[in-house]
Amino acid sequence: MDTERARRGTAGPVGEADTCDTNEGRGLCPVLAAVGVIGTEWRLAIVHRLLEGPQRFSEILKSNPRLNAKTLSATLKFLEGQGVVQRTVVSTRPFSVVYALTEMGLGLAPAARELRAWGERWLLPRHAQVARTSAAAARRPPAIEGELPRIVLAETDSHRSR
Repeated sequence: MDTERARRGTAGPVGEADTCDTNEGRGLCPVLAAVGVIGTEWRLAIVHRLLEGPQRFSEILKSNPRLNAKTLSATLKFLEGQGVVQRTVVSTRPFSVVYALTEMGLGLAPAARELRAWGERWLLPRHAQVARTSAAAARRPPAIEGELPRIVLAETDSHRSR
């Protein structure tokens, strides 16, 4: 086993079992299990939003213009079923529903914050560079200035017979 790790270059801490090596039937990989719970953009975005505190459905919906009600509802139901989000009905007239992170969901805070920091460090500058390049390309004059070349259509047989 140690020689296998050394060959692959994935030696871990001494004495740690490689639980992600499913070839030997060791069970579920914790990384894959975690990605299964928070592995879509909306799941993690909703968890990140709920780190600010309990939110009503409409507050979460308004937090991102690309998010629609159907996706939000399905995602919240999934996260509730996984034990990440808790749904509380507030008995007021009209009643409202508040979503909050459970203890399990709050455990995702370090991962969510690190992903945000990683995105700010690596992805936002790249996105800004692409936007600047696109804007500069849009301001450039066309490659051919002046009159465009004339396009001569090939004559058809009907035109030739006249």
